[in-house]
Amino acid sequence: MQIIKIPSERVKALLGDSGETKDYLEQRMNVTITVDSDGGVIISGEPLDEFIGKDIIRAIGRGFEPAIALKLLNDSYGLRVIDLRDYVSSRDGLARIKGRVIGEKGRTKEIINEEVGAQVAVWGHTVAVISDLETLDYATNALFKIIEGSPHANVYAYLEKCRRRIKQEEVKKLF
Repeated sequence: MQIIKIPSERVKALLGDSGETKDYLEQRMNVTITVDSDGGVIISGEPLDEFIGKDIIRAIGRGFEPAIALKLLNDSYGLRVIDLRDYVSSRDGLARIKGRVIGEKGRTKEIINEEVGAQVAVWGHTVAVISDLETLDYATNALFKIIEGSPHANVYAYLEKCRRRIKQEEVKKLF
């Protein structure tokens, strides 16, 4: 049995209307999920299923839609969660960093997705990334650069370089 806490505001995303999302997740993850109104989630099933299910529930709790979180069922995907409280000391600083990560009209998150195929979610005091394991480090490094205050243009250039590197690796695999 795995126990995890998610924000109470995300319980509805986990359950879905009339519980159909929870039922679907239980079926796909091969576990039983019990949720209380405060955000306490109990996952029970086979140990490996519980372990994978914990990350999926955690991803939903950090702001991902269940369909994106289910990518974690694939062994080649991973989740990283960055607690922004480790990098700021005030509420204003937290809002500033969240704004930098999201970008104007969500553009920074969109660029990270376009360049390295990573999904980014900002929720509460965290930034989370779901990506293919091959590109997870690129996306995480880009987020750390943004958090540390690097100009967005420099981060975008870094991501573009990463995309070229990914393409080169794909070509090498063909031969």
